[in-house]
Amino acid sequence: MSFTTRPEIRGTFGVVTSTHWIASAVGMGILERGGNAFDAAVATAITLQVVEPHLNGPAGDMPAIFQKAGEAVQVVCGQGPAPAAATIEHYRAEGLTLIPGSGLLATVIPGAFDGWMLLLRDHGTFSLRDVLAPAIGYARDGHPILPRVANTIAGLADYFAEHWPSSAEVWTPGGAAPEAHALFRNPDLARTYERLVEAGEAAGDDRVAQIDAARSEWRGGFVADAVSDYLAEANVMDVSETSHRGVLTREDMAGWQASYEDSLSYEYHGWTIHKTQAWGQGPVLLQALAILKHLDLAAMDPMGADFAHVVIEAIKLAYADREAYYGDPAQSDIPMEYLLSDAYNADRAALIGATASTDQRPGRVPGFAHLSDAYIARATRDFGVADAAPQEPTMAHLTEKRGDTVHIDVIDAAGNMVAATPSGGWLQSNPVIPGLGFPLNSRAQMFWLEQGLPSSLAPGRRPRTTLTPSLAEHHDGRRLVFGTPGGDQQDQWQLIWFLRLVHHGFELQEGMDAPLFHSMHFQGSFYPREAKPGEMMVEPAFGTEVIADLRSRGHTVHVAEPWSVGRLTAAMREANGVLRAAATPRLMQAYAVGR
Repeated sequence: MSFTTRPEIRGTFGVVTSTHWIASAVGMGILERGGNAFDAAVATAITLQVVEPHLNGPAGDMPAIFQKAGEAVQVVCGQGPAPAAATIEHYRAEGLTLIPGSGLLATVIPGAFDGWMLLLRDHGTFSLRDVLAPAIGYARDGHPILPRVANTIAGLADYFAEHWPSSAEVWTPGGAAPEAHALFRNPDLARTYERLVEAGEAAGDDRVAQIDAARSEWRGGFVADAVSDYLAEANVMDVSETSHRGVLTREDMAGWQASYEDSLSYEYHGWTIHKTQAWGQGPVLLQALAILKHLDLAAMDPMGADFAHVVIEAIKLAYADREAYYGDPAQSDIPMEYLLSDAYNADRAALIGATASTDQRPGRVPGFAHLSDAYIARATRDFGVADAAPQEPTMAHLTEKRGDTVHIDVIDAAGNMVAATPSGGWLQSNPVIPGLGFPLNSRAQMFWLEQGLPSSLAPGRRPRTTLTPSLAEHHDGRRLVFGTPGGDQQDQWQLIWFLRLVHHGFELQEGMDAPLFHSMHFQGSFYPREAKPGEMMVEPAFGTEVIADLRSRGHTVHVAEPWSVGRLTAAMREANGVLRAAATPRLMQAYAVGR
């Protein structure tokens, strides 16, 4: 038996993984009290909003992919679209070439809270109060604040004091940043959750009516009132180093609700992998698999240079298509059937040579070739913001002032399963809304301020988000949920972990512990939208020989700090009902629990 940093969790009752041990324990507690996977996922998620406020919040975003036992896979879209006044003309008139990575112009309609409530209402069994009680308690009474959260706040304390005073009140109570592991309280957030529960209970005893009443209170009651009142006066400094007023209105919030969608799926070596549609980046993992299907990965050392080289080159090709063709399918025609076709991907696989490509190479899709040309030109454009601090969610080897993301996997004894990757509404993204205890999101930074693209800014359009949970089914009866934080790296790390499981027989935790890598070649999703042709990052555990081999093939290799790339978690149900779960040891906070 090979050594792993943690035991792989196995049992039959239930498993929960998340990016914080407190949240995982909360979810398991819900299962122990008789809740199902959906109750547990919502309780875990709301707790993560409290204990990882630098990674997600109530006004952020949440895609979830789930399967009720014996039923079809579905997606919850908790991704809010652009407000009605969010037009290219308005943003250009503000003197912008890119949408800032923070501040009020970066805000789309908040989606996370309503998405979780939709899942709870239709598929959970617990009351709103029972599910929100743990988060209310941790916000009101305190939780031991993570060192990364304390460091993030300390690094921004002066900025908050000067530019975002409402954030200073919440994150630096008494004028000082909290010490690592000190009990940290957010009484305004606790009261916000409590008022939403009270609004629900005022609707009567029926749990569905209570949840719908809380949703109405969010989008049309005191939450919408507080957001509207704040935005009526706010003129906020952002990463562009200028101040801007927001365009989100009370009417925008009132007019949007989370929804369900079908997943997008692809068959690969006995597995059917399900992802979101192209409003998320999830299809890029499917495209990478479609390319790699034409190569003999099983014959390659999963820790070797050949494996890393071909996977990186496939990632470059798939992500080039992401940048050229992805966007909101409700507003744009996305040629996804063509992008996943065997003939197209055989041609794409043939482009992978013995050396690293430094070119941006989106495919030429009939009728859409202008989008390919537009991406190639855009990837080399100087937007005049080269000195700006990147706003990309990433890992420990980079600055803690950036935002990030969380992830959740839950499976219960009945076989219900959920994977979700909530994000947005970070404490770094926007000032706290006075009285509510949380900030708005900054997801609009993923739009382009030029016309004619599937990802052009437009009212009512969803940004092409990076959030991308996964669910996979094997023909032998195994079912798997997995995911990771990490912005543009999410589908790269998931891809590598999944390939090692499929082709090399890695166990769940063994794959979590194995060294990871990712490409920075393509244009990033986050302000300042940089592309770094030919560049990749690897963990040093690959060894000096593999790293030297990759460099000899033309890759520009950056070696990360040890144990710093990736934050994967996963859970599996075997055909016989045995449950398994695993979580990365990186950052020393993700945890899998179960029995």
